[in-house]
Amino acid sequence: MTRMNIRLLQPAGLVASPAFSHTAIVPPGATTIYVGGQNGVDENGSVVSADIAEQSLRAVENAGVALEAAGATLGDVIAWTVLIDADADLRAAYGAIAPKLARPGAPPLVTAARVAGLAVPGALIEVSAIAALPPR
Repeated sequence: MTRMNIRLLQPAGLVASPAFSHTAIVPPGATTIYVGGQNGVDENGSVVSADIAEQSLRAVENAGVALEAAGATLGDVIAWTVLIDADADLRAAYGAIAPKLARPGAPPLVTAARVAGLAVPGALIEVSAIAALPPR
């Protein structure tokens, strides 16, 4: 699928998934935006809840705020990295954020990993993103 010259591909020979693509092609002249790791914290840096679903939603919302500051939206994300505490409920985390990450027809690339812990005490999830805006 092409989104104004930015292409997300699901090549034949690789698993087809409605949740993620395998390859992103960003044309010359496009603007690439990198969002560093976002946790489920409020504007003061306090963890919003001990619940993984609530933290997950807030982490994605925080990524959205960072994207907006750069003139982009969650819909412009071409790749997500999701780090989840090894003891956290993976299904609850993805259940909460999957609708926000999904994009019918051309889902973003997704890399996920379980980790022993995160830098923010009490944080159960951290997300980072790469977005691309088409050439103007």
